[in-house]
Order: sequence, then structure tokens, then C-alpha cells
Amino acid sequence: MATNKIREEEVKNKIRQEFFQDYDATPILGDIDFAVTTKRSSGDELSDQEYFLWAEAKAGNTEDIYASFVQLIITIGKAHTHESYLPPRYLGAFDEEKIAFIEYHNIVSVFYQNDFNWNVTPSNHSTKEFHMLSDLLKEKLKKEIRLFYLHKDEKELRKFIRSNFKLGKQSTNGINITKNNFTYIYRKWVEKVKPSITLDWEKAKQNGIIDADFFLADIFSKENTTLRDRLYVLLKKNHYELDRKIDSAGLFDSKKAQFNDNQIAHNQFWNLYVRPPRKEYWEYIANRRDLLVPQDIRERKGSFFTPQCWVELSQEYIAKDLGEDWQDEYYIWDCCAGTGNLLAGLTNKYQIWASTLDQADVDVIHDRIANMEKVGTANLLDSHVFQFDFLNDSFDKLPPGLKDIITNEERRKKLIIYINPPCAEASNARTVTGTGSNRKGLAYTSTKDKYKKELGRAGNEIFAQFFARIANDIPDCILALFSTLKALQGPNFSGFRAKYQAKLSRMFIVPANTFDNVTGHFPYGFQIFHLAEKEEFVSCIADVYDSKANMIGSKNIYSCKGGELIIDWFRKFYDKQGDHLGYLRFLGTDFQNNRGVFLTLAPSTNDLKQVKGTWITRKNVIPSCVYFSVRLCTEATWVNDRDQFLYPNKEWNCNEHFLSDCLVFTLFNEKNNIQSQHGTNHWIPFSEEEVGAQDNFESHFMHDFIMGKVKEEKPQQEGTIQDIFTEQEAQTPDGNSFTPTEPLKFSQEAQAVLDAGRELWRYYHKQAGANPNASYYDIKMHFQGTKTTKSGKVQMNSTSEDATYNALLADLRQSMKLLAAHIEPKVYDYGFLKK
Repeated sequence: MATNKIREEEVKNKIRQEFFQDYDATPILGDIDFAVTTKRSSGDELSDQEYFLWAEAKAGNTEDIYASFVQLIITIGKAHTHESYLPPRYLGAFDEEKIAFIEYHNIVSVFYQNDFNWNVTPSNHSTKEFHMLSDLLKEKLKKEIRLFYLHKDEKELRKFIRSNFKLGKQSTNGINITKNNFTYIYRKWVEKVKPSITLDWEKAKQNGIIDADFFLADIFSKENTTLRDRLYVLLKKNHYELDRKIDSAGLFDSKKAQFNDNQIAHNQFWNLYVRPPRKEYWEYIANRRDLLVPQDIRERKGSFFTPQCWVELSQEYIAKDLGEDWQDEYYIWDCCAGTGNLLAGLTNKYQIWASTLDQADVDVIHDRIANMEKVGTANLLDSHVFQFDFLNDSFDKLPPGLKDIITNEERRKKLIIYINPPCAEASNARTVTGTGSNRKGLAYTSTKDKYKKELGRAGNEIFAQFFARIANDIPDCILALFSTLKALQGPNFSGFRAKYQAKLSRMFIVPANTFDNVTGHFPYGFQIFHLAEKEEFVSCIADVYDSKANMIGSKNIYSCKGGELIIDWFRKFYDKQGDHLGYLRFLGTDFQNNRGVFLTLAPSTNDLKQVKGTWITRKNVIPSCVYFSVRLCTEATWVNDRDQFLYPNKEWNCNEHFLSDCLVFTLFNEKNNIQSQHGTNHWIPFSEEEVGAQDNFESHFMHDFIMGKVKEEKPQQEGTIQDIFTEQEAQTPDGNSFTPTEPLKFSQEAQAVLDAGRELWRYYHKQAGANPNASYYDIKMHFQGTKTTKSGKVQMNSTSEDATYNALLADLRQSMKLLAAHIEPKVYDYGFLKK
């Protein structure tokens, strides 16, 4: 370990001396390996410096450059370095062979994700969080980084540094505000300036007034006067002015917020920075107001911002559906417009309306309209942009032109509700696992109260409430919306689908993590519904696009009703009376919940309380292994993440190789967490002699089961599991129960897994003090060892120093991949999944 540290320092010194000798590349910013800034005078504070680069350094030349960037980002996010120091123009990663750069603004939204756990070890590339960020950022990094090889590209690298790392100087002009650093400056402003403004901020927030709008008034100002006079809050020399309107007497009225310290803190703060920013940044900063909104408000309202590539694609799909002249022939209303970016690119401003919950967002759009010729893209009419709480307000508040369209039956048919509604829901991961409660204020609206019977459990979803009000109060219109696929596929939405029927004419799906504040690996869809044509959704074919907006294929999106899910099938095999061999833990019935499927001898109290699984007995070993294998043999991707596992057809138990394949797949799966320390291990598929065990096994059940030597138990009382196994569908091909009476037959792929597993067991039992009852998990634990995380949790290491073990495990895992590929087609053939 010490050698690697020295080698890494040598690489850093080489980079420092050869390429950054004209800069200060010595600052130490927490755990960031390498930082580059201007030459500092003695006494300068690090936090006041303008940084050109923060970078991750690696020894050697074998590290994955993209993984290094992810590690750097976790390092920054964990320590909140971006909140303590002025962010750099670039993030970087380098080793002794190469160096790469990416502009900071390309990844800044990553630090503002909801419900992301930053408290992980950045250097541990095997954590769930590391993989989540890697999936989220991989395409962005591939697209945006500038990669140089130190020797081959030396000339180009030096030119890049000279052109982009221009030496600044600490002067009275201060630090420039850019799209890279405006979020950092905002946080410093909150710390330094906000307390000096006379305002009850909690009451203000309840009324939709947040500090971000005061900050925008500040940065878009010169000589303490806001230049963009249509923002919600304006700085007027020595006070702020907000909520400007004409009162009932026709007089101009506004509210004022004063400084409580004679504006001292405000002036001292802005002496450090140059206002306003260059005009090329104005539109970006105004349009990304959402990055400054507090997290509790962001969760309630969702993200305001739709990536431009999906805006353009959605408008192409509307044109395909309604014709090229759709903008002239139809009216358009975005009723959750945020700062209006979903409407970018539309041309007929006389046919478009935009409303949003916050007056501050309305004023941002008005400001963009006023500045359109200079910096904007908001091609809208001022009179068509208004504040409106769609889930609570009466339509009597609508502008007359739009209200006339909604109340006119014929004109309403030409109305397109075009939205990317908030995807927030009242519950979260802690609610689902029973360790937390619903988030307050997310789903309680007059729309939910009015339609709570029709909405059912779907009412917890904000986007479902939008759908309900549109369907009920604006019938026969066209709804073009972005949303998750829950309304189409979620089991909790079966009643919703039956109630709210409409023809789904076109649809595409994209990776959800291409949207800000989303880290999940699941599909996000754009759908066009014709509400005048009543059809209960059953299935459709959606076009699939990757993160670069390239079409990569199509996908069958299907719904299911009660009684059609895999759990409805599997409940038939529950056995509450037989001796326990293990506990099959499961969660949900779709791919996104596969992480909650595993075998154990020690289910948690919460799992037992909430019935998140069932006990495995000799009566249901085979059905349990079929369930386990079906859920886990197919790789989970963002495309299939919401696909539901279904009640199979009657062919599932007519192939004895399929049943025995599933048994073997379960025995050697990484999610077989059976541990002998928690009880008798009944899951050893070999005899003592086969593996050279140093003593007798406590249980020979699995070996005897495979060899057909487990005797049938006597029939149980009427109404028990014994009756179920007399049903044709719950029997093996020969009509008997699932307890074999002769040795099981295995496919070539399953036999290869058994052979590889046997070699691993043999090697383990050659070790001194080997536990004869060791499980697959125990064997891995023996060779790989454990580590204790900072939170005190003991985890198995991901690797071992034993080369023989590593080779045997690699062989076993490769055989398991082939077995999974062999089982997967049958999962579709037997109807557990739809193609």
C-alpha cells in the first residue's frame, strides 16, 4: 500500500512540474488528490481562489479513466467540497500515461440529486452508489471529456492548458460569475447575505417566496440595481422589491424587504464577485433556477427542467401523430411549465399557454420573453404566461382565451396538454422498507381529495393527479406527457387504468437518469393519449432511445391486473407447516425490486412482520427455486426495469430440465445468502466423499433430494399444502409432487455448474479447519475475508489473494452465466415475462 502511495505522489509531482509549473498546483482540498489555481499571495484564503482544476490521480496506467472521474465526484460530494470552495472550471483524472478534463458545469446537477447516499467510500468501486453514478455519468463523460496522452499529445495538451487555464489575478474586479460557479456563489450568499435581509424566511417559503429569487436579483444587477426588471424580486439600491402588481384602485403596489445591517454584509460579499455575469450565461442561469431551489421544494414539485434532446424528440412525435401543421391547428397548454424550457422550439406563440405553481417562475419566463432577442428562447406571449396551481385552483382563474377553449366542447378537442409533471410521490425507499413515513405535503391536493376513490393508491403520485384532473375536467383533449411507466405497468395502478381509459397512440422511452435529480436505472416515457377515444391500456410498442438520443430498438410495454402476477402463482406453494430449510426473501414483482430477492436462514424481524417472503420446505423447494431463478436469471437493464413478472402458463412444469436447472441456478447464485452460523445448512448438493470433507455434514437433504432419496411425508390435514400438490398445475411432468423419486436429470449447462462448484468445495475442504457444513456464502467469506465500513457494518471483501480460489470462482461464475442464458428463453416461453 505504501508503495502505491509513493508512486501516486510521483505521478502528481511529474504532472505538477511538467505541465503546471506556471500555476499553483499545491493546494490541499480535503481528499481531492490534485488542484490547480493561480499563484497566490501570502495570506490569501483558499476558498477565495479561482480554481482551474480538481483532479483524481492514479498510479500506473491501468485504471479506468471514467471510474476515476466517478471516484472524484463521490469524493467531492461526500465532503461537500463544492460548497466550501469555489468550484473549478474543470474536473480531471490522470495517471502516468494520460490526463482527461471535463467542464464542471456538465456534471454540477449530479450534486443536487434527491435521496442519494454520498456517505460511501469513494475508492470502493463496488458500492451500489458508485455503480449508480457510473451508470448516470458514463455517456456524459464519453461525450464531454477531453483526453490527452502525456507524450503523444504533449503539444496539444500544453496548448489546451494555455488556452483554458488563463492566469487570473486577484484584483478589485473580483471573481467572475459563470455557469460553473453560480451555484457555489449562491450557497456562500445564503451564508453571508441572507441573514442580513429582514424577512421571516419560513413564512416566506410557505407563500412561495424563496431566497434563490433574491440571489437572482443580486447577480443580474449592476451598481445594486437589477438589470432584468421582470424578475420576481428586484434589487433597488438599498432594498428588494417583490410581488409587484396593480391593486384594486389601479395603483402600482409592491412589497419591500430591507437590510438589517445597513447593507454592510451585502456590499462586502459582492465586492468579491463581478456582477452581472457575461450575457452568454444569463439565459442558462435564469433557466436553471431549479438548481437553487431547496430540496424539500424540489421533491414536492419535481424537476423543472427537461433535457433539450427530449424536448425536440417529443415535438417530433407530436408532429408524427397530429401532422406537420399541428402547431397551427392545435392549442397547447403546459400547465406545469417551470421556467418554460419544454416549450422551446415552438413557433406559434398565439396558440400556446404556460402556467406554473410559482409566481417567481412566471416572472422568469416573462423576463426571458422580454430579453428574447438578446439572450432568450421563450417565444411566448406575456398574457399567455400565468401563475396557476393546477392541482388546487379553479379554472375560473384561467385567462379568458384558454378558459373559452376548455369550456367549448369542440375547441377542447384541439387542445394539447403538453407537460413534464413532477414525478415526486409521497412514499420513498424508507416508507417501502418500513423504516420511515411518507413525505409531508407531497400528495395532498384538492384534486386528490376530489378523485381519491378513482385514484386509489395511485393518488400518492403527483403525475397521476395531473392525469386525473385532465381526464375529468378537460375531457376529450390530447395529453402529451413525460412520466414514469407506473401508470401503464404498476400493479398499484390497475384500478387507475380501468378508470382512466384513453387511446395511447405513440410512445418512446429514454433512460430516466438523463433527467436532472434522477439516479435510478429505469425508463422514463413520453406518451400521447387521445382522451376522446376510450381504451383500457393493455400493451403498446414503444420506441427506445439511448442517452445520446439514438434509437436503439423497440420495447413491448404491457400492463397486468390482479391475479396475473408471479406472486399470485407462487402463493399456491406456501407451506406454513413444514420444517424450514431456508427463507426466500422477495420484494415486488418487477425488475427494479430484484435486489430484494435472496435466500437466507435469518430473515429480519421486519421481513417477517411485513411478510416479504416465505419459508422454503421440502414441499416447495422446486417452486421456490423456479421463482428465484426466474427473477434473477435475466439481466436487469434500464429498459426492462419496470417489467412485471407474471403468472406463467401451464407449460412451466412440463420440462424436467427447466426445473432442475432452476435448482442448480439457485444453489450457486451470488444471492444465495445461506450461512451455517444461522442454523443447519440444508443446501449442500454434494456428499462428503465427493468434496473430501473433514467430517460429516449435519444435513444431507439437498444431496438426497437431487438423488431422489428424500421420502414423501405423510398426507397432511385437509386444506394444507398437500392438497395443492395434487393439482395438475402443481405437479412435475409425471404427475407426482415436486419431491423427486429418482435422481434429477440436468442439462449440460447445469451439469457444468455442478462440476465447477464441486471443484470449489474440494479446494475449500483442503483448507485447515474447514467447516464441514460450510455453505457457498461461507466458502466465499473464508477466502475473501471481511472489512468494516465507517458506519460499523461488516462486509465481505470483493476479492481474494488466493489465486487458485479466484480461478475456481471465475470458472463457476462463467458456468453460471451460461446456465442463466440457457434458462432465460424459457422464462419468456412459459409466460413469466412477456417479450
